Amino acid sequence: MRKILGRKRALGFVDSFRKASVLVVGDIIMDHFIWGRVERISPEAPVPVVEVTEETVLLGGSANVVNNIVSLGGRCYLTGIVGRDRDGTMLLKMLRERGVELGGIVIDSRRPTTIKTRIIAHSQQVVRFDREKRSPVSTKTTARILDYIERTLKKVDVVVVSDYSKGLVTEELMEGLKGLASAMHKTVVVDPKVEHFHYYHGVELVTPNSLEASRASGIEISDEDSLQRAGRTLLERLSCRAVLITRGERGMSLFEKGRDTHIPTVAREVYDVSGAGDTVAGVMALSLSAGADYREAAVLANMAAGIVVGKVGTAVVHPEELLEVIKERL
Repeated sequence: MRKILGRKRALGFVDSFRKASVLVVGDIIMDHFIWGRVERISPEAPVPVVEVTEETVLLGGSANVVNNIVSLGGRCYLTGIVGRDRDGTMLLKMLRERGVELGGIVIDSRRPTTIKTRIIAHSQQVVRFDREKRSPVSTKTTARILDYIERTLKKVDVVVVSDYSKGLVTEELMEGLKGLASAMHKTVVVDPKVEHFHYYHGVELVTPNSLEASRASGIEISDEDSLQRAGRTLLERLSCRAVLITRGERGMSLFEKGRDTHIPTVAREVYDVSGAGDTVAGVMALSLSAGADYREAAVLANMAAGIVVGKVGTAVVHPEELLEVIKERL
C-alpha cells in the first residue's frame, strides 16, 4: 500500500476532509438494534429466547453514508425520503444534531420510514426484520429530488448515490442526476444494487461487493482470474472510470482502464459488516473531493472499512482512528 499512498500524503488527505463537501442521494434508513443474551431455547419452537438488555437506534442506509462523512469532518447534504411518522421525526432529529442540512428531505405520508431491526445476542445477529415500502417513488417526488440536486450541486465536489433498492433510486432519477452532474462536471460515486446496474451507465465509480459484482457481471467470482474478468466486464459494460469491488476479509480490488489494483484488508477482527459499504462510499467520496486519485482513495476507504467491521452495529470512523491506522500501516 505504501507504493500507492505514502503516509504524508495520506495524512494530508484526511486533514483536507474538513474542506470537502458531498451530496448524498439515496434510501434513508433507520437501523434499530435490540441487544441481549441467550440462555435458553423457547419451549414453543426451536428458537433462542433473547433476554433484551438494551436498544439503540442509528442512522442507516444513505444516512449512514452521511454519518461517516460528517464523522470524518466533511460537510454533507442529503436528499431522500422519510415517512410522516414517529421514526421519520426521530431520523430528522438525529440528522439535525449532526449538522446535516435537511432541505432535501421529502416527507411522504404514503410511505413508512424504512426501518431495519436487528436482534443481537452475544455479538451475533440472531434475526433481522424490515418495515418498508419498496415500490418506486412518484414522478412528482423524483422531480422534487432532482430540483434539490440541481440547486445543491454547485456547493459540492462529489455526489454519492446510496442505492438500497427501497424505491428512491429509479431510472428516471439516475438519468436526471447524471445529466445534471455531467453539466456541472461533478463526480458520481454509486454504492449499487444488482437489479439497478443498468441505471448506473456512465457514472465515474461504482463500489459493489463481491456478490453484487458476480451477479451483475454474470461471472461467479471464485478466484483471481474470475475476479479480474468480472471487474473488467463491469468496467466496460458501465463505461465508468473505475469499479471498486469490496471483498470482505480479502480486501478490495480496483479496476481502471489499463490497470488493476488489489488492496489487502487491514481489519484485525471482523465482528459485523453492517454498514461497511456505506463507509467505503463515504470515504471514497471524501478522498476524491480532497484530491486523491482512485487508487489513493481506495487505500483510505479500505483502512476505514477495516475499522468499522471491528465494531458491532452500524458504525462510523473517526479521524483519530483513521490517523492511527495510517501511521501504523504507511
